Amino acid sequence: MDFYIHLPKLPKEDETVIGYEFKMRPGGKGANQAVAAARLGAKVFFVGRVGNDFIGPMLLENLRSNNVDVSYVTVDQSTHTGVAFILLNSRGENMIAVAPGTDSRVSTEDVDRASQAIRASQALLLQLEIPIETVAYAARRAWESGAVVVLNPAPAKPLPEEVYRYVHVMTPNRVELAMLAEGKQSQSQSTGLSDVVKMAHALVDRGVKSVVVTLGRGGALAVTQNSAVHIPAFEVSPVVDTTGAGDVFTAALAVALAEGRGIDEACLFANAAAAIKITRFGAQSAPTRVEVERLVASARVDVRKLE
Repeated sequence: MDFYIHLPKLPKEDETVIGYEFKMRPGGKGANQAVAAARLGAKVFFVGRVGNDFIGPMLLENLRSNNVDVSYVTVDQSTHTGVAFILLNSRGENMIAVAPGTDSRVSTEDVDRASQAIRASQALLLQLEIPIETVAYAARRAWESGAVVVLNPAPAKPLPEEVYRYVHVMTPNRVELAMLAEGKQSQSQSTGLSDVVKMAHALVDRGVKSVVVTLGRGGALAVTQNSAVHIPAFEVSPVVDTTGAGDVFTAALAVALAEGRGIDEACLFANAAAAIKITRFGAQSAPTRVEVERLVASARVDVRKLE
């Protein structure tokens, strides 16, 4: 669950800023992605855990109302449901702190319970708000079943080398890319495209088939062994809330790939979905397929090959 405080500006270290609004909205990277994929028309199974508290039932009902199958969600008695506190300024920029709770207890046993759904799926979408060991196990199981494995490596953390060989598409932002490629704790969001391509190739060399780097207002960069293509962002206004934009992008990318689209076309589709999302409040305010297809058809975007 996301707890929002709206502020005139984001606080600095040791600074208290008085806000003007509070809201509570369903969140969590996995759930954000599941809802976004379902709204785009995919049949979605969610694998995870919630706590036995007042938040868990609210989140499950939200998933059900968005046509996400929750048959593989466990109610965990041992700790609280995952929560995030989001500070949001008037420009839609944010700072986020997360207390994982049951997220940190999603296990390989949970993956095994969902094995039938994984075998029946065209794609498995993963993120790093659950244990790395579970991510690695799920990626291998889905890869063995022939599904497209899409990993959003956020929040940024090092990955076991074995994970790379089981991932078809990885979707880091610049900060996450630098962490994975160079082991750096931070990286400027203004890093040039040539440097981004170089770091992306380092992940491809480890076994990832495609690395799609999200660039915010700069769109996305799709890098494979033999090519690098820049797909610009769609221009939209006003920007209301960027929270969850990366989740919507990755979900839309996974849906497009599961439908058999090529990586460049899938990135265009994903850019459009993320663009619509940032004009709306809430991490799960993802667009419908009709809205995304309408934006793709109405706006001209010049895809550019870099190599």
